[in-house]
Order: sequence, then C-alpha cells, then structure tokens
Amino acid sequence: MPFLSRISLPSIHDGSYLQHIPSFSNGLRLELKNNVTFFVGENGSGKSTVLEAIAEHCGFSLRGGNRNHNLKTGWRFEGYETPLADYLQLGWTPKRITEGFFMRAESFFNFASYIDELAVDDGRILRAYGGRSLHEQSHGESFLNLFNNQFESGIYILDEPEAALSPSRILAFMAVINTLDKSGRAQFLIATHSPMLICYPGATIYQFDDTGVRETTYQDTEHYSLTKSFLDNPAVYLRHLME
Repeated sequence: MPFLSRISLPSIHDGSYLQHIPSFSNGLRLELKNNVTFFVGENGSGKSTVLEAIAEHCGFSLRGGNRNHNLKTGWRFEGYETPLADYLQLGWTPKRITEGFFMRAESFFNFASYIDELAVDDGRILRAYGGRSLHEQSHGESFLNLFNNQFESGIYILDEPEAALSPSRILAFMAVINTLDKSGRAQFLIATHSPMLICYPGATIYQFDDTGVRETTYQDTEHYSLTKSFLDNPAVYLRHLME
C-alpha cells in the first residue's frame, strides 16, 4: 500500500493564478492505489504545481533535495514555496512520510552546485552521488547515480526526470523504480512527458487537462498515441509540417 494514499484539493477562488488553472477548477480528489503514479498533461496544466505542494508538505527543498537540503537561509531556498500547499490535503498510511527526495530536471544544476559546496568541507558527501562531483558526470549519468545511490526508502517526487535521460537510461531508471516498488519501501510520484516511462507496469496515470484530472491508461494518452503514430509513419507527419 502506498504511503500517500489520497490527494484532495477544494475549488480555489482566492484571486491567485491557481484559480485560473483549468485542471483545478472543480477541485481534486485523487486516490493513489499503487507505489508508482504518473501525472501527464501539457505544460501549465498544474501537474508540477501539485508535485511542488506535496514536496513542501514532506518538508523537501523545492529547489531539489530531501528534508536535509531544505535550508531556511541562503539564496537558494529562501522564500521559495508554493501557495498550493496551503490548500492541498493529503491522506497518509499510516502517517506522513518525510523521507525521500524531490527533484526537478530544470534545477538539477543548482542542486549539483550545492552538493559540491558541501563536499568542500566533507568529501565523503560525494559517495552518495557516485563518488565524484555531479558536474563532472554527464547529465544522464549524474541523474542515474543520484537515483542509484540516494533512492532507498520514502517518497520520491520527480518532475520530468526524462529530460536528462536517453531512451536506454530511461529503461535503466525504470529498473531502479521496479526494485524499490517491489520492495514496498518506496513510492514514486512523477510528472512526465515520456511515452516510455508511462508504460511502467501497474502504474496509475492521471491526465491533467482543461476538463480536470482523470485516471487514464498509457494507450489513451496523447504522449503514447502521438509518438506511436509518428514513429509508425514519420513521412506523413513531416510532409504535412514542411509543406
């Protein structure tokens, strides 16, 4: 059974940008039945905003990291929070989890720099990231080293992790997910555009769009159907686009 079992949100009418996100217009009530849940939808549909709010409830740094990286002073994290956290209601089984990690691909560079700064005083810190600076590794290599060395137990909240991963490394990442999923020690909440990643067996997929948020299957997502249709006959799409 997943640690986080329910995500609820009332309809918001506070004058903020939140009330203009269509997927939130009728509020949310999402039941999480599995250890792996994907949020899919266009940019701006609200999926990343929900992940941020969950991460804040867990005490994770919204710049990326776990609760130990959530510094209250310093330029990186000061004042960085999401207003959605005040509205979001979470149901935990049996209690709130504060172990885990929040990672967003777009802020990984700053996170890597932060780890390097810590390593100046204690080089042992790099052992948790493959033994050398994340900046000295390729983007994909550093992401996988983070996953392989940091992911053990807890809740892992990831925003578009595929941005740093080649197709073969997406498969390697899915193997990491599977090991922890089967152990029962970890839960994954992942916002993604990857048609490969959402094929993970047994995962729950929630579609964010103008009609709200609904559960779907990977075959019914635009990510999968459009990618498959394009790869089946790229010439048709390219001819239409270029003529």
